[in-house]
Amino acid sequence: MTRNTAREIAVHLAYELSFSDLSVAEFLDEHLSSETFSTLAPEYSLYEELPNEKQMIYIRRLVGGVSEHAAELDAYIEKYAKGWRFERISLVASAIMRVAMFEILYMPDIPHGVAINEAVTIAKKYDAPEVAKFVNGILGSFLREEVKE
Repeated sequence: MTRNTAREIAVHLAYELSFSDLSVAEFLDEHLSSETFSTLAPEYSLYEELPNEKQMIYIRRLVGGVSEHAAELDAYIEKYAKGWRFERISLVASAIMRVAMFEILYMPDIPHGVAINEAVTIAKKYDAPEVAKFVNGILGSFLREEVKE
């Protein structure tokens, strides 16, 4: 499994977590199990291979961080979504942007360009082309205005 695949799984889980009553740890334990992966694999090739230990740590850090910093990340999305109310943004696009913003803010080992490019690629896979442009625009503005390198 590549880091790209692990990131995409993290986006799935960050999205799904918003519909769960479980704690983040319980949710991740349940969803990062071999049973869950074998159940999802026939429908989604993404789940054909269980993440290795390093990828598990990465996914858990991303999903846990997105959950812990959700209010902060959502405030950034709302700030840079000019002319859009947060409620109008698709839940998938929100999850994608939260993951990318968390990587940019809290994971210095991830290059900012990689976080944005991967977010746009995932958006293209799961949403309309204009959503990928929207995600790219918000993340680009966020990076230019909020992140001082």
